[in-house]
Amino acid sequence: MKSELVTAGFVELQTPDQVDKALTQPGSVLCVVNSVCGCAAGAARPGARQSLTGNKRPDHLVTVFAGVDTDATNQARKHFLPYPPSSPSMALFKDGKLVHFLERHHIEGRSAEMIADNLKMAYDEFC
Repeated sequence: MKSELVTAGFVELQTPDQVDKALTQPGSVLCVVNSVCGCAAGAARPGARQSLTGNKRPDHLVTVFAGVDTDATNQARKHFLPYPPSSPSMALFKDGKLVHFLERHHIEGRSAEMIADNLKMAYDEFC
């Protein structure tokens, strides 16, 4: 489950310090909160990968794994405020500011293509 994103170019963040550095760096950053649930496998991870096929894409791709890298995930969620904890979820940052967020209820029940299209629209605006 981890390798599905890592092989697509996502950097795995495992510590709070790595999270802070990654999410506050200049440029655009997509952070995917990975999880073991069915909607992560069926739509979230495939949607995140498919979103990278458009004309624009984030400068940096990172991931934390809920339930595995707990401290890193909790730190990432601090950057996602005011959104409540949600996994899977996806956050797009521009120059350290959260500019787009997909909560679990935006992912669950949607196809990978719908999620990819949502992210591509955000990339067109912010990347």
